[in-house]
Amino acid sequence: MYCTQPIRRSTLVSKDKIATIDGDRQHTFGELQERISRFAGALQKLGVDQDDRVAVLALNSDRYYECFFAIPWAGAILVPLNIRWSVDENVYSLNDSGSSVLIVDDAYLSLAKEIQSKAHELKHCIYIGDGETPSGMLSYEELVTEANPIEDAGRGNDDLLGIFYTGGTTGFPKGVMISHGNFYSSALAGLASFDLNQSDVRYLHSAPMFHMADATLSMAATIAGHTHVFIPTFQPQAVLNAIKTHRVTDVALVPTMISMMLEQGAFSGSDVGSLRKIIYGASPMPEGTMRQVLDILPQVSFYQSYGQTELAPLITVLGPKYHVFDGQNSGKLRSAGQPLPIVDIKIVDAEVGTLPTGEVGEVWVKGPNSMRGYWNQPHQTETALIDGWVRTGDAGYFDEQGFLFLVDRVKDMIVSGGENVFSAEVESALSHHPAVQEVVVIGIPSDRWGESVHAVVRLQPGKSATEDELIASCRDRIAGYKCPRSIEFREEPFPMTGAGKLRKIDIRKPYWEGADRAIN
Repeated sequence: MYCTQPIRRSTLVSKDKIATIDGDRQHTFGELQERISRFAGALQKLGVDQDDRVAVLALNSDRYYECFFAIPWAGAILVPLNIRWSVDENVYSLNDSGSSVLIVDDAYLSLAKEIQSKAHELKHCIYIGDGETPSGMLSYEELVTEANPIEDAGRGNDDLLGIFYTGGTTGFPKGVMISHGNFYSSALAGLASFDLNQSDVRYLHSAPMFHMADATLSMAATIAGHTHVFIPTFQPQAVLNAIKTHRVTDVALVPTMISMMLEQGAFSGSDVGSLRKIIYGASPMPEGTMRQVLDILPQVSFYQSYGQTELAPLITVLGPKYHVFDGQNSGKLRSAGQPLPIVDIKIVDAEVGTLPTGEVGEVWVKGPNSMRGYWNQPHQTETALIDGWVRTGDAGYFDEQGFLFLVDRVKDMIVSGGENVFSAEVESALSHHPAVQEVVVIGIPSDRWGESVHAVVRLQPGKSATEDELIASCRDRIAGYKCPRSIEFREEPFPMTGAGKLRKIDIRKPYWEGADRAIN
């Protein structure tokens, strides 16, 4: 399994089919392969060797898509950077991965200049925007035009495809190592489970392309030889315009995005007749939202997916026939769906014993999509990856039909608006403020975001700080979406165990009382 093969196959069997659409710019599969092979040649000419790391910090575009394949085509390793992270977070990821090349677009020029001065291993910065190439950077289009095409390096199977950074329990991002085999097997499973086999699929990239969810669905669509449509970032009107103009059939969204579109009345009266499928994940759809969108879009099939980066990222899928409120298939919407054909899942207790149906324990997953480990983090790898089983950190149970229901998190993570936020990162950022003595960060229920980041703070004796001041201090260190949306100040000590450990569960409990589970 090697991820560049579908590009060559599509060029062979449908050379003149439109492969990518980005605004007024279109390329056939034949043109796409030529551009990929030329940019791969340019990377090698710049000195990119086997297994060198090449990072991308950009909004969605056809050029980002080309880079995704050109980097392994050149024999290198892809490092997608989080577009919402702060300079420091992305600099950490660049330095940790040892990336020698950074590819940026117009949206991140100012950040790139600051990053360049702090990233130790960077040798080149390549501009993939539409304007004039900034001083000190190389033009992507000039590189593609001037370079000679090269043969595919033939990377595949256990060779490393990319390092995908995610939040860390230590307060620093950690790089998930995903091989070609990991990624390709997950995409194949997605191709089957999301019914992406129709011949006329047009997949819209509206979710961020650095995110593993879009990357895997993109790969599934690439394997099938489908057309890709790009908008820079999610905006309700941009989604609608793309669907209408380019006859989009399939799109991936998170529930928060769907809620935003409903709030703005985006679907009402719009030409979305071509749309056949919405794939969503990160959290279940709230029942009210689900009822509303099913009523407005009766022709659309909905698929829910549960996953995580460490599994490239697919674990379970809940298909359209279970998106109902009546009949024999009802009652499954609160589940995360059933396991993908390629994975084994077991529910494990504290002694690592497998639990029977109906009993709650930690969800462990094993399959060909299980990560190779964390880059430069052998201890964290040893903790998270045991005999090929990935410990998800989620607590759940199976029902009699093999539907997985998630009820809590074992690891200290918050999922807000589809993004993972590790409490330790936020606590570390808040702790730098001189007035903070002690801080606990938890996820609390939110109708809009699923979960909202909430901080409970004890201040140093004799010192003061406001909620706004602490949040502003956070923004200097971590991405805005990780910063607390609310802060509560307390004077009494936090609850502790007999062994002197913080009992965060006692702090979370009042916020989740009355809920049927402790996560959204």
